[in-house]
Amino acid sequence: MAGGQERVLRRRIKSVQSTRKITKAMELIAASRIVKAQQRVAAARPYSEQITEVIRNLAAAGAGGDSPLLQARDEVATVCVVVVGADRGLAGGYNTAVIRTAERALQAERDEGRSTALVTVGKKALNYFRFRGYEIADSFTGFSDNPTYEDARAVAESVTARFESGAYDQVRLVYTRFLSMAAQRAVALTYLPLEQAPTDETSGPTADYEFEPDPGEILDRLLPRYAEARLFAALLDAAASEHAARQRAMKSATENAEELITKLSRVMNRARQDAITTEIMEIVGGAEALRQGKGAPEDLLVDIIGGTRDLLPDTLDLRR
Repeated sequence: MAGGQERVLRRRIKSVQSTRKITKAMELIAASRIVKAQQRVAAARPYSEQITEVIRNLAAAGAGGDSPLLQARDEVATVCVVVVGADRGLAGGYNTAVIRTAERALQAERDEGRSTALVTVGKKALNYFRFRGYEIADSFTGFSDNPTYEDARAVAESVTARFESGAYDQVRLVYTRFLSMAAQRAVALTYLPLEQAPTDETSGPTADYEFEPDPGEILDRLLPRYAEARLFAALLDAAASEHAARQRAMKSATENAEELITKLSRVMNRARQDAITTEIMEIVGGAEALRQGKGAPEDLLVDIIGGTRDLLPDTLDLRR
């Protein structure tokens, strides 16, 4: 029994060791990718800030008064929620946090008596909401861990086209904002209509620009780019958050595997010691029995003969 238990424990230890190798490799891969993801977030930030500054200057010049992307609807009847999740799991609570935030946003809009629509980014969000019976207007997959500007453009065009046509009165964006390696937070914010920067009359204009062509025409061309840039920044934040969450999850899994291997090794060593102790006791018991038997061989022979006398024929003389 002890030997069988030892074999079972040995196989389980090997299985956990194999799992530890996989989680350790995934941890190292995520740690290497997050560096690149952080660099992409830092590289995209100046573009987003500059285009935001240009939009502010154009708005200050009186442009964009009739732009549908800037005009808030008098009555909000339909709200679209864009959920940015991941294509893969094994990232701790990353997908769960985003999905819960999106569900709360959808429920809040329904409590206000508004209709809702759903656009998903990532297979995990798509599979979850499809399983829950939500009606999904559009879905995008295959680029959550390494998004490109073209991916952001595809999502932005799908959403802005419906917003401009009047199918959506408001668009909410749910994604994970990257704060640091140790902190990421799922947020829900208004994506469309685009927020206009508040004007500060006391500070005055920061610069005097001459626009060519007309400021309104420039704004009409820049607003779609601005929408794409905002969504691209959100996708980059989500990608960096995904890698950070996966790195932490795999590190925790590796540590748990090492702890489990230690515990199983102790149990296996205890079982091995029990088996060795049992074998030693059996050997000692057998040796003691032999020693006692050799001390009185005549008595042993008499007992054997006495026990078998009745089985022998009467004509057999045992004294010969």
